[in-house]
Formats: sequence, C-alpha cells, structure tokens
Amino acid sequence: MLFRLRPLFALFATLTLCTVARAESWTNPLVLQRADPHVLRHTDGNYYLVATVPEYDRIELRRAGTIAGLASAEPKTLWRRPASGPMSGVVWAPEIHFIDGRWFIYFSGGDASGPWHSVRLYALENASADPFAGEWKERGRIATKWDTFTLDPTVFEHRGTRYLVWTQQEPDRQGTNIYLARMDTPTSIVGEPTLLSRPDRPWEQRVYWVNEAPAVLIRHGKVFITYSASATDANYCMGLLTASADADLLNPASWTKSPEPIFASSTANSQFGPGHNSFTTSQDGQTDILVYHARAYRDIPGEALNNPDRHTRAQALRWSADGLPIFGEPVADGPYATP
Repeated sequence: MLFRLRPLFALFATLTLCTVARAESWTNPLVLQRADPHVLRHTDGNYYLVATVPEYDRIELRRAGTIAGLASAEPKTLWRRPASGPMSGVVWAPEIHFIDGRWFIYFSGGDASGPWHSVRLYALENASADPFAGEWKERGRIATKWDTFTLDPTVFEHRGTRYLVWTQQEPDRQGTNIYLARMDTPTSIVGEPTLLSRPDRPWEQRVYWVNEAPAVLIRHGKVFITYSASATDANYCMGLLTASADADLLNPASWTKSPEPIFASSTANSQFGPGHNSFTTSQDGQTDILVYHARAYRDIPGEALNNPDRHTRAQALRWSADGLPIFGEPVADGPYATP
C-alpha cells in the first residue's frame, strides 16, 4: 500500500513546489500624459514610477503597492529645473534606481538657452531610505566620450559589474546610437564605451534616424536590451539586442540585433508609437511586465514631441520555449488582466 502511495506523495510534493502566477489587473492607459515611463519594484514591495511630464520641467514620483494603484497615486515633485544653466531646458526620461543603499535618479537635461541638442546626462542622489523624504541632491553631469547630444541613461548590474547604457549622437554622423560602458561609481563611467547599435535599418530611419531609450532585462541565461527607433510619432517602435549572460557584454560581437521591430503600432488596437519602455514584475514576481508609452491616435499636427498624449501603459510579456521574450502587440485601451 505504501508503495502504491509513493507516486501520489511525489505528485503532491511537485504540485506544492510549483508556483502558479497570480493574475493581476489594471486599466490602460495607466497614467495619462506621462511618457518614457520607468517603474521600479523595490524591496519594500512598492512600485515607484517616474516619467517625462508634458511641460518637460520637473521630475515627479509616484508610489503604490500595485501596478493598478499607480493610476491614482499622488505624485510628488522631487526636483524642478533651475532658471538657468545646463539643466534649465527640457527634462526628459527620468529613471529611479536604488544602488548601494542610496536612491539615484538619472535623467536627460538641456540648456534653455540652447537647442535640444544641448541635452546631456545628469543624476540626482538621495541618502534617505524613503525617496519621498530626505534631500535630492544634484550630482552633476555624467561625462561620456563625446560632448554631443546625449540622453536616456539606464543602469544595471550583471555578475558584480555595474553598467551604464545610454543614447548618443556620434560626432559628424547622422542619428543617435546605443552605447554601453562599465561604471566605477553610480555617477561615472570608466573605459572605452561600446557601440551596441546604430540606426542602420529602414524601420529605424523613419523621419529621423534614431536608436534610443535602452531598457535591460536579464532572463533565461540571456541579457536583453530593448530600444526605441524612428520618430516619436506612429513610426516609433522597439528593437531588441540580445547577448548570452556568459558573454563579455563590452564586446560588440556578443550582441545580436532583431532584424525587424519587436513592438510596433497596432491599428487594430488603436495604439500608435509604442516605446521607451521599462520592465518590472507582478507582485508575486512570476510575470514580467512591459511598461511603455503610446498614443491612442495616429495623426499628430506639428512636431510630435510637442504633443502631450503619450500615455503610460503596461502589459505582460510572454516567453518562448527557447527563452526569448514575446512582446506581441500593444493592447487596446480598457481593462487588462495578466495571463
């Protein structure tokens, strides 16, 4: 009898060890008129959201215990651009990170007296355990190899090494590229930057030649970097760079590039120009969540960057049997539940 029950015991043990992902729900768009969204799920269990505001003049922070809760979370302004100087113009694409017990916000800032191409990389730091408390101090510019148009910094750590990934225009070349470098402090890089991608494919050259807005996801023995391409209208879309987690990430040969966009406008779902994403997880940590912006209409009068209707949205990622992310299409506006 005991012998016959052993398979049942084994099955029960297997079932109890398996973790079943719990469905979560929210309504898209999640937050109106917030572009370039970056969501961090911190060790305190809360989700923290920073994004570009339409006025391009400040950095604000939201916090909630669920992704759905970010929609109604009260924003707090952490920093405003000064009246003059190199950070007095546009304020773009903030990201919030917790590094070595301190909070950092990385962002792109420009000089009000100069063109958009005065934009460079900057950082703020807060030593408080609570990013809504304490003092956010300016840590100045993050210097890169060239003094050229530079934006969209993000940081990640892999096997004991911290990296900065960013967007920059190479001198005397058209378009913006994606670069990677090792960091020696949370606000500085060391060594020669590695060129990961430039806009060399037709879908990256619509209106403008653009590779920008890198975001990192490490899963299934691979390092993935998404990026956004082309103008910030309905042409905006996302590409994917992939390297083995065992590879030398600073070696350009370690990386492969998707031949076609992996996330693009959906006429059927009335979603246009999806991109500038970040990644987070569900509350149980079992589902990877793609957070991005998109508009609900195609046609935009005038310059796309002057249009405020890039809204924050979120949806679940799926995975193929060989460990590659499946992005699918941007989902339609309305109630959404993870699979």
